Amino acid sequence: MKDTIKTPNEIDDDSIAVKAIEKVITEHTFLRGLNPEHQALLADSAMRMHFNSGQYIFSEGDPANRFYLIESGKVSLESGRKDETAESIQILGPGDVLGWSWLFPPYYWHFDARVLEPTTAIFFYGTRLREQCEENHELGYELMKRMAAIVIERLQASRKQVLAIRKQPLSPK
Repeated sequence: MKDTIKTPNEIDDDSIAVKAIEKVITEHTFLRGLNPEHQALLADSAMRMHFNSGQYIFSEGDPANRFYLIESGKVSLESGRKDETAESIQILGPGDVLGWSWLFPPYYWHFDARVLEPTTAIFFYGTRLREQCEENHELGYELMKRMAAIVIERLQASRKQVLAIRKQPLSPK
């Protein structure tokens, strides 16, 4: 394997990127108040991602091994059978968390996540974080509490969708 030597500009660019991610992590509502040691662990498992309109970030049934903090753009959480058009369950935007299935067995996505407009998000490698949660139960407890709140939010969104559908008049056949 060939070693590469970074130029001073590349080192500065990496340092700036790391500091930007650390800033998002410390200021984001989902992670606010988290122990600085835990924030550092999260930063070590994070990187910035960009997605284009129409792109799928993940699909229902695929292995779940990551989550995101959305910085800009919009993402639709969708569900539907393969033979039907997917229904939007919830639209996520800046400040929202995308993906909770990485933390809960059986570690498969329960929805599709489709980009509605160009989106930037902080990506966290969930498999690595799960391992760290097993080693550091305090971190695991904090992430579990926070992700459980996201799960409840998504369940409530799904419940509202079901209630809205029930209120619609039946169409004649």
